[in-house]
Amino acid sequence: MGIDLARLFTNMYFSAAMILFAIGLAIMVMDPNLIKKIIGLNIVDTAIFLFIVSSGYIHGGSAAIVKTGLERPYYVNPLPSALILTGIVVAISVTAFSLALVVKLYSYYGTIDTNELAAIRRNQHDRI
Repeated sequence: MGIDLARLFTNMYFSAAMILFAIGLAIMVMDPNLIKKIIGLNIVDTAIFLFIVSSGYIHGGSAAIVKTGLERPYYVNPLPSALILTGIVVAISVTAFSLALVVKLYSYYGTIDTNELAAIRRNQHDRI
């Protein structure tokens, strides 16, 4: 039950995407700091982008532009790259909005620690 290194290096991009996804998810789940959670979300986004772009890559393939006199049997799929451009724009927008919310939370509560925010909210709810 050992690790097959040849298979791991053949699927190097998929393996890197899985490792990045696990790191980002661990940061999002374990760290109470909201800024670090946003960084973890960006790492997860990057892992997903890498996974989708690498699914369209073919080793030895050329760009999907047909030229006369140059016949290659394999072409790289351009659709994942086009979709990821939209995903990057959405990810940047979500990051900017999340950071703006964190700034507002900090100005109102004075902390960005989720445990402290939950305790403050509990205390406010108990007073009502």
